Amino acid sequence: MLPAPASLPDFPRAAPLRRARGIVETESGSATDNPLVFSESGDVLSGGNFHGAPLALAFDYAAIALTDLISITERRIDRLVNPDANEDLPPFLTRQAGTSSGFMMLQVTAVALLSEAKILAHPASVDNVPTDGGKEDHVSMGMTAATKLRSIVDLAEAVTAIELITAAEALDYRKPLMPGRGVKQAYEIVRRHVNQLTNDRTMSGDIEKISRAIRDGEFDTFN
Repeated sequence: MLPAPASLPDFPRAAPLRRARGIVETESGSATDNPLVFSESGDVLSGGNFHGAPLALAFDYAAIALTDLISITERRIDRLVNPDANEDLPPFLTRQAGTSSGFMMLQVTAVALLSEAKILAHPASVDNVPTDGGKEDHVSMGMTAATKLRSIVDLAEAVTAIELITAAEALDYRKPLMPGRGVKQAYEIVRRHVNQLTNDRTMSGDIEKISRAIRDGEFDTFN
């Protein structure tokens, strides 16, 4: 399920998500019979709403917006680990650069997940083939759009989790400087689940822990 409109931040890529949720709520309460016969007025209306195009288009739109957000998130991760851009942080956030990978593989993972999202973001609603002997002459591909969007949401959670873990590590290297209140609260949430990287380790479990924290809403509200 897409997040509630009130929980979506006010940034441009949230608009497609708010719109998609609104369309889902509207269509869930709409009639799909064709034609619609109104006994009192005698009106007979044919709208073809049964094929779900409004939902398919909304899901495709949201998928594209989320993929763009994943792309931006990956670029921020690179800025934290790339020694040419991270403003004197340790290369790949490890003091043993050259013998330890540090956070290099997390950025590589983010790139791989972004690439997968880009492939999935191709709109399903633009690709249809008539079925049922040509009687169903336009198929919205709405279910395909929905399942692709679900996969992209999972990818977005994972890449956001990577950024949060990476940013927390960078903050540790900035001590004794202190972040602002909101960033500090996010840092503390990360550190409740993930320890600082002192030696190379498998971090797939760490990514899953923070992805779960995102899904559970731990980062939604700060005091």
